[in-house]
Amino acid sequence: MRKKTIRVLSGLMCLVLVATLLGACTSTTEEPEAKAPLKIGMSTPSTGVAAEKGAPMGHANLDCIKYVNEELGGIDGHKIEVLWLDNGYDASKSVTIIKRFVNEDCLLFTAASSGQMTAMMGIANENELSGFAAFSSPNLTQPPQHIYGQTPDYGDDWAAFAKYYMDNIWKGSGKPKMALHLLDNSTGAGAKMAAEAGAEELGIELVAIKEHSATTTSEIASLTTLLKEEIDVLYISSTPAPTAIVIKSAVELGMYPGITIGCGHAGFTKALVDLAGADIVDGVYGVYPTVGWEDDVPAMAKMTEYCQEYHPGDYGNMDYIISWAQSLIAVEILRLAVENAGADNLTPQVVEEQGLKKLKNFDVGGLHGPVTYVPGDNRLSKSVRVFQIQDGVLEPITGWVEAPFINYE
Repeated sequence: MRKKTIRVLSGLMCLVLVATLLGACTSTTEEPEAKAPLKIGMSTPSTGVAAEKGAPMGHANLDCIKYVNEELGGIDGHKIEVLWLDNGYDASKSVTIIKRFVNEDCLLFTAASSGQMTAMMGIANENELSGFAAFSSPNLTQPPQHIYGQTPDYGDDWAAFAKYYMDNIWKGSGKPKMALHLLDNSTGAGAKMAAEAGAEELGIELVAIKEHSATTTSEIASLTTLLKEEIDVLYISSTPAPTAIVIKSAVELGMYPGITIGCGHAGFTKALVDLAGADIVDGVYGVYPTVGWEDDVPAMAKMTEYCQEYHPGDYGNMDYIISWAQSLIAVEILRLAVENAGADNLTPQVVEEQGLKKLKNFDVGGLHGPVTYVPGDNRLSKSVRVFQIQDGVLEPITGWVEAPFINYE
């Protein structure tokens, strides 16, 4: 009986030991507590009159954040939470969106266009919530407050194209006659500001300024009034759909080919070729602040992989490139803020001071020029390239052109 009792006790002790060991093993393999996410706002015109630009931009923003979260583990273990909202290229929707970004404690935000950022900037500046737009206009950054331009603005586009035109295209005597055809918002206003400030110095006669809406269906009437001016060059600062309408109208009137046409970067992308037709826009010049899809730069392979897996229809569209780069910049701003201030101490003000304003020669994988904050100049990247449409392809015809600061104040 005694031996049986000993055996039972020994068995019980073994069970207790096994249970203890199993508990110890279980406790050591538990997943560590997840770190709090870092929340940012993003807004693109993915529907509406500028959807040909906004849809691929929104895709790229979210594809890049997916890559950072799933392959890179976020920032020091903190995943990035995106409050993404479609503004439909509508100012009233953009006002509602920026209020949500403020009320829902976003640490910073991005926008695609200068027009929608113009609608958002008042509330953002009042609340000291920093944001940056992929496409910007001087009104966003001058005077400098809490809004930044990811790349050179629409005024810089005009200056870069005008200098290239004078140095490489114009062969006549005297001053060439230039007309502007501009979208009736900040996209057009930025180019107008630069042209009025710099045309005379470059030796260009600015003879006419025309405006069009984002929903225009014909610009025959406006261009007909330019026929008597005998212009040499037409510069368009708009989005792709209206730009296509202006160029098709110029072809219909027999103005083009004949004159030179140059475009700012808001309208100069693959969507322009698709909308107008490769034969219509052949030979048109444009300015754009990124590399092309065939350029061999470090970020190209990963970006291409995600684009082709998740949004293959966007492949070849440089608006996808600029927004992938935009997300990389947002991630770098957060990384710097975490490094300099600690994740538990982040507020929008800390992110701006310890993240955005600490940007220095950040390389965005070579997708566009290096990103640096310079006090007094809220443009983060400061270089562009001139392209020409050749056989339906936007071919770069210059290297990087530095866009010097133009003070409009």
